[in-house]
Amino acid sequence: MKPAELKRVCLGLPGAREEFPFDEASSVFKVAGKMFALCPLRSAPLRVSLKCEPDVAVQLRLQYPVITAGYHLNKRHWNTVVVDGSVPDRLVREMIEDSYDLVVAGLPRREQEKLKWAALARE
Repeated sequence: MKPAELKRVCLGLPGAREEFPFDEASSVFKVAGKMFALCPLRSAPLRVSLKCEPDVAVQLRLQYPVITAGYHLNKRHWNTVVVDGSVPDRLVREMIEDSYDLVVAGLPRREQEKLKWAALARE
C-alpha cells in the first residue's frame, strides 16, 4: 500500500479528518477529535499506528513480525504496522477500519448518530 492509498482509506471513513499536531510530516487521522491512525506519510518504510483490541493486537504481533506494539502509544491498545507488503493490503485496510470502529464505539451516542454509525454498531 502506498501512502496516498493509506491516506485515501483513512479519509474515506465517515467524519475522518487529517491533522498535523506534531509536525508537518506526521498525519494524524481523527474522528470527532479522537485519533484512530497516526502515520508519518513520508517515512521509509511507511508505518501506521492503529488502535486494536488488546487480544487481537497480541495475535497480530505474533503472526506478523512487522506489527509491533504501538510506538510512543499505549502498547496494550495500539499496534504499529510497517506497510512494506509483508501484511496484505486487505488486512491493513481492515485494521484501519477496526481502529476507526473502536474509536467511534467510545464516542457519545449523539456523535455516533451524526456519523450514521450507531445503526452499524447494533448489527
